[in-house]
Amino acid sequence: MNIYYDSRWTRFPFHDGISRYGAGIVQGFKDNKIPITLLVKDKRQLKMLPPDIPYLLINDPLSVKELFIANKLNKLGADAVISPFQIIGTWGRKYRLIVTLHDTIYYLHPQAPTDMALSQRIAWRLFHMAKWPQRILLNNADKVATVSNYSRGNIQKLGLTDREICVIYNAPSLDKSQMHRSPEITKNIIYMGSFMPYKNVEVLIKGMADLPEGFTLHLLSKILDDRKSELSKLIKPNVNVVFHNGVSDDEYIKLLQSAYCLASASKEEGFGLPIIEAQMIGTPVVCSDMTIFHEVAGDGALFFDYNSPEKFANQVLKLNDKKFQDDLVERGHVQAEKFSWKQSAKKLYDICQKIPKK
Repeated sequence: MNIYYDSRWTRFPFHDGISRYGAGIVQGFKDNKIPITLLVKDKRQLKMLPPDIPYLLINDPLSVKELFIANKLNKLGADAVISPFQIIGTWGRKYRLIVTLHDTIYYLHPQAPTDMALSQRIAWRLFHMAKWPQRILLNNADKVATVSNYSRGNIQKLGLTDREICVIYNAPSLDKSQMHRSPEITKNIIYMGSFMPYKNVEVLIKGMADLPEGFTLHLLSKILDDRKSELSKLIKPNVNVVFHNGVSDDEYIKLLQSAYCLASASKEEGFGLPIIEAQMIGTPVVCSDMTIFHEVAGDGALFFDYNSPEKFANQVLKLNDKKFQDDLVERGHVQAEKFSWKQSAKKLYDICQKIPKK
């Protein structure tokens, strides 16, 4: 079966959520020894993807040339195309197509990412004010993938597609050498994620004031200067908050291995990949009391009301009890083992095979 995977959404030099998901699925295909060909728009993307996989250098998915990509893939004899995003040209396609909608966050929180140009932010906002543009994109595929049962339920409630929705879980991108705690555990609290308002980082910063001296909140992702300034104003005297403005995968893992815990106060998510990465390493997780985080973390995390900085701090302090922490970590590790890229990629492959030929 001639399968192409759309890796044009791969970010460099640092992954974002969709980029990391795509790289994980590609690794899963490689681990299963299922042949695929990557679609990339820039050769630098290959450094962020598993090595030694055939690739095709093609147009940016947001260019006018995207209107004609199906014709090109038809000529190449594509049997199936899998995309980690919902935007891909489909006019005249003769192959099976699976597209991915990770979540419905921007229908609930329609503010566009602040790193977009003004024109892109306006288009983003208009797109998410209506449902029909999304329906067109998703219904042009044979199947729609999403990353959790929670997201599938939201997509169905919003009526965003008539297609069957398949759950293809995220998974930790770790090798065995990384799945361990550092012998020297710090008082560092790690946050990995964007700084969009729904991520609710404000609660983590405010909650630090209720923790004893010595704790430090590490905010790992890239951040715009205006947003950094806005959040910095919330930091109380004698509270330690470090803005890393982006870290490599290796730096992220090292920080996570020695961290006191990983934290998230998010108000909405499609999955929550850092949670299972922390669980696999053996780092305690403290996160929002939300349906999606219960689906992902199981009983291997501590949950708190995302409106309460005090309750966040209280849950962190529970980890002072070594036996309690060890029990939590063990449950988290058992939960994280339920997710693997190899398993997710095999499910995608099986779905491809079951779609009738065009």
